[in-house]
Amino acid sequence: MLTGEARREASPEVPRTKDDKRREPHATERQWQAVDVILDCFLVMEGGHQRAFASSGNREKALLVLKQVPVLDDGSLEGFTDFQNGAVDKDDQPVIFEASVDLVQIPQAEALLHADCNGKEMTCEISRYFLQVRQEATVEKAAWFIINVQISRGGPSVSMVMKTLGDGENGAVWQPMLNLPQSLQGTVRTAVEFQVTTLTQSLNFLLGSSASLHCGFSMAPSLDLISVEWRLQYKGSGQLVYSWMTGQGQAKRQGATLKPEELLMAGDASLTLPSLSLKDEGTYICQITTSQYQAQQIIQLNIQASPKIRLSLANEVLPPTLICNVAGYYPLDVVVTWIREELGGAPAEVSGAFFSSLRQSMAGTYSISSSLMAEPGPEGATYTCQVTHISLEEPLKASIMVVPHTEQRMAFEIILASSLFLLALLFLGLQRQQASSPKSAKTLKHSE
Repeated sequence: MLTGEARREASPEVPRTKDDKRREPHATERQWQAVDVILDCFLVMEGGHQRAFASSGNREKALLVLKQVPVLDDGSLEGFTDFQNGAVDKDDQPVIFEASVDLVQIPQAEALLHADCNGKEMTCEISRYFLQVRQEATVEKAAWFIINVQISRGGPSVSMVMKTLGDGENGAVWQPMLNLPQSLQGTVRTAVEFQVTTLTQSLNFLLGSSASLHCGFSMAPSLDLISVEWRLQYKGSGQLVYSWMTGQGQAKRQGATLKPEELLMAGDASLTLPSLSLKDEGTYICQITTSQYQAQQIIQLNIQASPKIRLSLANEVLPPTLICNVAGYYPLDVVVTWIREELGGAPAEVSGAFFSSLRQSMAGTYSISSSLMAEPGPEGATYTCQVTHISLEEPLKASIMVVPHTEQRMAFEIILASSLFLLALLFLGLQRQQASSPKSAKTLKHSE
């Protein structure tokens, strides 16, 4: 789905030994290389989409060539060449956008270049972008497009706005699908003037911890930063979390902060949320507005709370009942498994457990109890309550030893016999006291 080609900058050749070839380059040894990043995309032909992927409209194949993007060489760029349009099949040639990135930074270029090599899927969509402010007539001859690129499995997301360049003045032929001039190489030449990116599209944080939601941007020197806005969407409702405009920041969520202004002006609009509660869960939208363009990134924030378990023997008489209390977890889905292991035997999963009704605390976390009738067998058995939850790296376990029925019965009989013996002693004591009471009364009367 993704191909990449690169060209090394001219540099003196240094002789390499066999050991050099086998040795992986360290971070300090890696050098920046100029890379043509080539992305297989879809071009949306109907409507303009500023923020997200189109849900309808005709989609045509397109090729996006980000020209000479600086990438740190990890040793895999040797032998790569610049993009050549002649390598594309003429019978099924897509629309080719050749985009210069000289005006902005593309910090996620390495992830874009190696997405397919890392087993990740990339989605790229290009659509028309319509300016919010009216431009001068000479400028309006250009066309604008927005590119939305997403990489799966925790990869980054990048949105770029690019403007076409004036190839029509050179007498070039026109691209029939877009009615735009194209270069002699058959490409639509553009320049990326604005980009907004996030390192990952989904984050998981524990309840009560602090979260940092990354949002970075880069813009052409001719643009001015107007505003930064963070919004939270959850279950159909939206609310403003933080806004920054012309040097003034305002937090609508208590404790929410943006990076210091010098970092913000340098392109870091990341949001920090301390002391997370379940109310903070949802979809966050980072929207960056410049003097000409607007783009955004969407980040899903998931709040988790790890469960605590307590295993107890609720009923010691036959049959014994085990109760496993699972408390304080979020989100809702939890798996409770019972495992039985006899002395010298192999652990085996046990069925037949039943659950209490679900309980929810004021903080929004859940609790539930699982009960099981134990069968210790002739030599006793160890029962383990195992709890699996998305917040746990490994399942939680709690174990208890259940003694055989005979030992339980013997213990019960001993307790019962002891209780009867104590009751008999108490009864005899009371009888003796009553027998001596009349005699004491007669002795007292005779003495008078």
